[in-house]
Amino acid sequence: MDIQFTEEQELLRSSVQRLLRDQYDFDARRKILASEEGTGRSQWQAFAELGLLAAPFAEEVGGLGGGPLSTMIIMQEFGRHLVVEPFVETVVLAGHLLERAGSAGQRQGFIPDIIAGTRTWALAWSEKGSRFDLASVATTARREGKGHVLTGEKTAIIAAPWADYLIVSARTSGQQRDRNGVSLFIVDRRAANLDLQSFKTIDGRRAAEISLRGVAGQLLGEEGEGVTALEACRDRAIGALCAEAVGAMAELNSATLDYSKTRKQFGTTIGSFQVLQHRMVDMFIAHQEALSLMQHLTLTLDAGEAGVSRLASGAKTKIGYAGKFIADQAVQLHGGMGMTDELNVGHYFKRISSINIQFGDPAFHLLRYAQLDAAA
Repeated sequence: MDIQFTEEQELLRSSVQRLLRDQYDFDARRKILASEEGTGRSQWQAFAELGLLAAPFAEEVGGLGGGPLSTMIIMQEFGRHLVVEPFVETVVLAGHLLERAGSAGQRQGFIPDIIAGTRTWALAWSEKGSRFDLASVATTARREGKGHVLTGEKTAIIAAPWADYLIVSARTSGQQRDRNGVSLFIVDRRAANLDLQSFKTIDGRRAAEISLRGVAGQLLGEEGEGVTALEACRDRAIGALCAEAVGAMAELNSATLDYSKTRKQFGTTIGSFQVLQHRMVDMFIAHQEALSLMQHLTLTLDAGEAGVSRLASGAKTKIGYAGKFIADQAVQLHGGMGMTDELNVGHYFKRISSINIQFGDPAFHLLRYAQLDAAA
């Protein structure tokens, strides 16, 4: 499959490529990761000025109407450059939930600040022992006056240390693993009685463990219908993460090919060895298959077709295994230096490993794909 981009989409891609080439090379990224905050505020503002934060949103809420296709274009280039700023968390996850589930007041009150780059968000859905199950929620929310008060624990919340707001899943009725009874709430990250313990992830980004002890929350969407909203949001997130992974795979293949043309062993370049040529061909084929499947998923998301959730699980599985294969081979073909901090190959390896466990690892989605296929 090969998507034929419109003139506007080609302009978006070239603009992102130019910005990242000029402002986000590997050394610039390393400086961002080494900083106290671990993210680039100036880079985030540059993304906003270029319109990247507005691109996926509908025109009715102030966006550019690019939808999943614009997200795919942006995330592929972000994957090539290992961008750490919270585009998926703020725009794809929180932005989609606000746009689709939020009231008119919530959309008008929050989305413009996302588009302008003045506020960042994170989605707090996972809990200890939930094992990628969106309905496994022990955090509770009880009514108090006109609002709700949340109590519970959330774990491994990506980008939470950078966030101004959180969208938190909490149970308003039912038992811990009931599908019904889960609701979504907007929470100020600096609210009273919210304790956040941040840590670095394996790919150099930041995440946090969150404790809520009677924290005020603003209901987002229909009470008790949070799982349905989260599932649609997860499909979008998988599409974005798959695009990022495909971009990272492309860079690993390119770096490995270049290295094979210069690294000599036994008096000749290692790229002349037939067995290594075969391995690099396998890496190329794996990338092309992942690219085609990612584009298929994006077009399905853009069209809003039925069965997209099943396709998302299939893509997460196939692209996850392809990414791991390419990353493993790239590190091995680079030898011991492949995992050093000075070489970008190890950083791509770590980012692909992190993508593989976000919203469910390949094994989880393989089982889910089989279950959805049987139910179809």
